[in-house]
Amino acid sequence: MLSSPRLRTPLAIFSAALIVLLGPPLLSSGSGSASGTHIPGLRLMVPNTPGGGYDITARTAAKAAEDADLSRNIEVFNLPGAGGTVGLSRLVAERGNGKLAMSMGLGVVGAVHTNHAPSTLADTTPIARLTQEPDIVVVAKGSKYQDFGQLVADWREKPGSLPVGGGSSPGGPDHLAPMLMAKAAGIAPKKVNYIPYDGGGELLASVLGGKVAFGVSGVGEYLDQIEAGELRVLAVTSEKRLPGLDAPTLRESGLDVSFTNWRGIVAPPGLTDTERDKLIDLITKMHASKQWKEAVRRNRWTDAFMTGEDFGRFLTAQDRRVDTVLKELGL
Repeated sequence: MLSSPRLRTPLAIFSAALIVLLGPPLLSSGSGSASGTHIPGLRLMVPNTPGGGYDITARTAAKAAEDADLSRNIEVFNLPGAGGTVGLSRLVAERGNGKLAMSMGLGVVGAVHTNHAPSTLADTTPIARLTQEPDIVVVAKGSKYQDFGQLVADWREKPGSLPVGGGSSPGGPDHLAPMLMAKAAGIAPKKVNYIPYDGGGELLASVLGGKVAFGVSGVGEYLDQIEAGELRVLAVTSEKRLPGLDAPTLRESGLDVSFTNWRGIVAPPGLTDTERDKLIDLITKMHASKQWKEAVRRNRWTDAFMTGEDFGRFLTAQDRRVDTVLKELGL
């Protein structure tokens, strides 16, 4: 039997009222919806292997954003290859995709030059620079080198016999740092036996296994192994010593060199202003969160935040700087 219209009407009115009462809280509560930062389906690409600096930065940023209730279910995935230029090419090919971004840094700038990559960072949409970080010179706990002076003495005598490993392709920070160190030590950069790895994660196994005489990588990548006594830090590339790390600067060790790496986020080309601004807003609020501030402190990173056009101008300047340094080093 069909119900009468007179019985249906009060029920319909009650249902509509219930939707009005329940609707607004559901639309405005949690997961960044109130502040407009939630981007459904957002994916964050890491252009090298798990365990490296880009990977740690991306996963730390995603977790901070989620823990601060700015977004949810951010997918972090790895697409390694050619010093980050495989990931860069993929990003540029995703023109207009406002739900994709990529963790990157100085290593990608250098890899574009040395790999003659078809896509460059000028083809991307700059979102934000997040951090700066010095490199460290590390050896395994069983290494004969107890201090940086011992290492440099052997390196000067037989540079080709001491392989140095880095977590970036030629032109990247872990390559440029030892090349600048070699030049300051009176060693021709072309004589340095540099072995590139696709990220700090891959490099770690070779340092621990003694496949390289020493490694150069970001401090945040190896804190656990340093604290556990598996790695010994011989020097840091920063201007000043790092708090909590018992290691001299390169200048204290006799080499007139300092070097700093940085990391940030870029997006595909062709985004609308709204899509670009929403990504920048999400990262800006993530940067301001207590979760991110604690992660920066824990990883011994230095805050180096800048966004949008300012970051774009910085990328252009970094591209010119890397080109100049590679030419000066004869590489």
